[in-house]
Amino acid sequence: MEKQSLNSTNVEHQVWEKLSEEAWMSQSNARVLGTTKVGAAVVSEEGRIFSGCNIEHKFRSHDIHAEVSAISSLVSGGCKSLSAILVVAERQQFTPCGSCMDWIFELGGPECVVGYQNQKGGHVKKFLARNLMPHYPI
Repeated sequence: MEKQSLNSTNVEHQVWEKLSEEAWMSQSNARVLGTTKVGAAVVSEEGRIFSGCNIEHKFRSHDIHAEVSAISSLVSGGCKSLSAILVVAERQQFTPCGSCMDWIFELGGPECVVGYQNQKGGHVKKFLARNLMPHYPI
């Protein structure tokens, strides 16, 4: 697959649209015991897109967050790093939890772009990982 740069405005828009499409598709498959279905999609350094959803377990310590599900798919697909992640859910405002941010830093680093979207086709709010956790021990 051709690598897609997040620095190109034209390609960036296309990448975020594809991440949104994949994340919302995965979100519809979420297994929740509560009320919030979450989807996520990541783009690898090679430009490949992977997605995942939250999978809740009756023993809540076993829950799998959508971000980790998508990152696991990236690794299972043979990729080693990510450039960006988009998290989607029908909530007003949110960002990945600390545990998910650990994985984002592990495979994406402080310059990884982290976005969230609270409705299909809605605005994607974007941050750099380092701005979400400015005191993260790099």
